[in-house]
Amino acid sequence: MVVGVLLACGGWIGGPALPAAPWQGGLWVDPDNAARRALGGVTGGDGAGRAVLRWLAGQPVAVWLTQGDPLPRAREVSMAAEAVGRVPVLVAYHIPGRDCGQHSAGGAADAAGYRWWVGRLAAGLGDRRAVVILEPDAVAQALTGCAPEQLRQRLLAEAVDTLKHGPGVRVYLDAGNPGWVRDTDRLAAALAASGGRRADGFALNVASFHTTRTTVAYGEEISRALGGAHFVIDTSRNGNGPPPAAGAGPNGGEAWCNPPGRALGRLPTASTGHPRLDAYLWVKVPGESDGTCRGGPPAGRWWMPYAVALAHAVPGQETARSAHAGSGTDGARGGTARSAHAGAGPAGARGGTAPGDAVGSLRHLQPAGR
Repeated sequence: MVVGVLLACGGWIGGPALPAAPWQGGLWVDPDNAARRALGGVTGGDGAGRAVLRWLAGQPVAVWLTQGDPLPRAREVSMAAEAVGRVPVLVAYHIPGRDCGQHSAGGAADAAGYRWWVGRLAAGLGDRRAVVILEPDAVAQALTGCAPEQLRQRLLAEAVDTLKHGPGVRVYLDAGNPGWVRDTDRLAAALAASGGRRADGFALNVASFHTTRTTVAYGEEISRALGGAHFVIDTSRNGNGPPPAAGAGPNGGEAWCNPPGRALGRLPTASTGHPRLDAYLWVKVPGESDGTCRGGPPAGRWWMPYAVALAHAVPGQETARSAHAGSGTDGARGGTARSAHAGAGPAGARGGTAPGDAVGSLRHLQPAGR
């Protein structure tokens, strides 16, 4: 009923197709991204590792802004992208109570601190083009009870308005993933209360593993509830879909933390073939850890064995080729399935397939329909 009232009032996110300008020229690649930095540490005869890193270093991955003053980095990224005629993708990830105290805990100390932080981000972007993924998990976590719903929605709505003052900024409000909030009408109402009517759309599957097919269907449900809202999907690690079985504990337990057997998904591109799906993006940085599980470093730290395993895994096929010590129950279903965040890295070019000669399995990166 809430959604119906909002639709009757007009001004919903969605409506006519977005102009091509936000994506014109392709996505920006950070020349100093995590994979390129890791190349400097590869020594000896690890030719395959170097080939993986070189290829990953050329791919479009979002820049995560997670703490401190975001203005310098936002300015640096947006100016560098503007200089080469491309658009950067950034992730605003600093909401108070971030990640509900789990692997990526942190964020602003209070509402005033968050308002200041968002204002600094907007100032850093200025009138330059940028795509901003706003606060992964924030809406869904509030719906499932780990955060004060009204305050969080108010802060998100204010953040949308602040960021949209920039004429070149496109904002996608995070909406979780298909394994989290099942009631899409309830989720649509929460997105509306969080500034969705004034955003450019919503984002799905950030740092998660649901297949593209499943996520598109879920996105279409939400879009219909919102009267035709646009959306983007994170395909960075969804080539093999979610882990096969549910883990123990809250939020799918450790199943969603560095699960083995996952694979890279569709390469980033704004050419999706879907009228309301604006882009496939690599929002999570492939190769950065979800947290200190299965032998991984803290969330957001580069983990070379995981990066190589993701790149070598053949999408659409489960694989045992994994550099993790842990196995056990890997998977997720219903309830509050999700995964940890806190990356930082690059954003970049257009879609396509990986070179098959240097890294054999990378040629499988574009399985139809996944």
